Amino acid sequence: MKMNGEKQHALLSASGAHRRMNCTPSARLEREFQDNSGEAAAEGTAAHALAEYKLRKALKMRSKKPISQYDSEEMDGYTDGYVEFVLEQLALAKKICNDPQVLIEQRLDFSKYVADGFGTGDCVIIADGVIHIIDFKYGQGVLVSADDNAQMKLYSLGALELFDGIYDISTVSMTIYQPRRENISTHTVLKESLYQWAEEVLKPTAVLAFDGKGEYRAGEWCQFCRASVKCCARAEEKLNLARFEFALPPLLTDGDIEEILSKLDDLTSWANDIKAYALEAALDHGREWRGFKLVEGRSVRKYVNEEAAAEAAKAAGYRDIYRQSLINLTKMERLMGKGKFLEILGSLIEKPPGKPTLVPISDKRQAINTSAKHDFKEEM
Repeated sequence: MKMNGEKQHALLSASGAHRRMNCTPSARLEREFQDNSGEAAAEGTAAHALAEYKLRKALKMRSKKPISQYDSEEMDGYTDGYVEFVLEQLALAKKICNDPQVLIEQRLDFSKYVADGFGTGDCVIIADGVIHIIDFKYGQGVLVSADDNAQMKLYSLGALELFDGIYDISTVSMTIYQPRRENISTHTVLKESLYQWAEEVLKPTAVLAFDGKGEYRAGEWCQFCRASVKCCARAEEKLNLARFEFALPPLLTDGDIEEILSKLDDLTSWANDIKAYALEAALDHGREWRGFKLVEGRSVRKYVNEEAAAEAAKAAGYRDIYRQSLINLTKMERLMGKGKFLEILGSLIEKPPGKPTLVPISDKRQAINTSAKHDFKEEM
C-alpha cells in the first residue's frame, strides 16, 4: 500500500523501490511531474481504509468505519477475504508464540539504509523467531509477486529495526494479498540474507538515487514512473523494435519473435501512455499536434430515465421489455456463505479452461501440454 504521507514526503519510498533500484535517477526526475494516479489509486485507498477498519474491528480495536464513493459489494467481499487471511496467519502464529503482536498500518522506518526512507506496513505479525508482513494490493492490472520484492524487503528491514532483538527474529515472511487477481504470494527469507542485501545492494543504489545520479535504464519498472511518457531512455528502448522493420511473423527468426514477445506488453503500455499524454495536453492546455485534431469519439445510446422509458413503452402497449437473469457466482457465494454455496451449488458449477495465452516463464500457472495434440496431427 502507498500512503498519502509516503507519496508526499519520502523521496525514496518503499513503493518505488523496484524502479529506483533499476533506474536510480528516476527518483528525482519524477518530482518534476504531476502525480496522475487517478481513479485506480483512489479506489485502492478506499479499499485499504475499509480493510483496515474491518481488521481492527475483528481484533477488537477501536475504529471508525470509512465512507467512500467506491464502496461496493465487490470491495466488501475482497476486504472480508483479506481479514480472514490475516486472522488465519495470526492463528498460525499463536501456535508458536503465546502472545504474538499484530500491528496495523505501521510506519516502518528503513532510513538506516535509505536516506529518509520509510513506508507503511498494512499488517505486521510478530511472533517468536518470525516476522510476517502482509501487504494488501487491491489493483488488478499487474500481478505482484512477493519473490525478491524490493518493496517488501524494505518493509522487512523496517520491521526488523523495530523488533529484532526483542523477539530474536530468525526469519521474515512477506506476503502479497491481491484478491482481484486471485493471487496470494508468500516469500520467506533468513534475516541474515536481508541484512546482506541491504548492505551490498540497497545502500549503494539508494545513495545514487538520493543524489539523482546513475544511468537511466528502461524496463518493466517504467510502468508506474511519472516521467516515463517523456523519458528518452524508454523511448529509445521501445523504438529499437523498429529495426525489425515490421516484418511479417514468418520472416522473423525465432529469436526475433522471442525478443519482441518479451517487450510487447510494455511497448503497448508505452504507446498508450504517449496517446494519453497527447490527448490530455490537447484537452487541458490547447496543445495542437501536427497531423491530428480533437473530435468526439463514438458513443453508445442510453436511456435518460429508465423508469420513465419503461412506463412510456408499457403505455404504448409493449409488455415484453424486461429480462431476468441469475445473479453472478460472486454475489451468490456472498449471499449463501462459502459453506452453503458449495453444499447447494457445488455440483452445478464448472470452471472451463481459459483461452490459451502466452505469458512469461515466471508466471506460476501450469503450462499447457500440447504434445498430445501434435502427436494426433502427425498420425492423421
